[in-house]
Amino acid sequence: MTPLVLDVTCSGRMMWFEKENPIALYCDKRAETVRAWNYEREMIVSPDIVSNFTELPFRDESFYLVVFDPPHIDSMNENSRTAQIYGKLFPDWETDIAAGFSECFRVLKDCGTLVFKWNETSISTQKILKLTDVKPLFGHLSGKLSKTHWITFIKHNKSFKKDAAKDRRTS
Repeated sequence: MTPLVLDVTCSGRMMWFEKENPIALYCDKRAETVRAWNYEREMIVSPDIVSNFTELPFRDESFYLVVFDPPHIDSMNENSRTAQIYGKLFPDWETDIAAGFSECFRVLKDCGTLVFKWNETSISTQKILKLTDVKPLFGHLSGKLSKTHWITFIKHNKSFKKDAAKDRRTS
């Protein structure tokens, strides 16, 4: 089956209910086993394809749904458990996140959906959203402190809005 969904930062697939979903393709920049959660459990990072979200190896408009959950924290030791589990932002994180948005929209089919997850422990969501020209449709706050934002975008060409309005007038 041709994958319909792309997770560009799958890590241990923690948000997935079905971690081996046949319609999804899982990517991450690493493949490794991490001792996590007080070193009592292992988290296996086993992407289908090892690739960085800033440079995806797919043709334009390949997927109907893209999931983008990049690392959120910029000031931690690379050897910390949090960094090992979730990854760490690099000093040029703004360039990386902007490139990630660009790549996600490039591989997304027209009228496809991007689901973006961001935790503003270190960096505000408002600052992150300035790194893409595409405006989000809607979102949701979650977590005990409501710092995790789930944000949904749709990719559409510039004439989509005009065409939709025209279709409503002629129906």
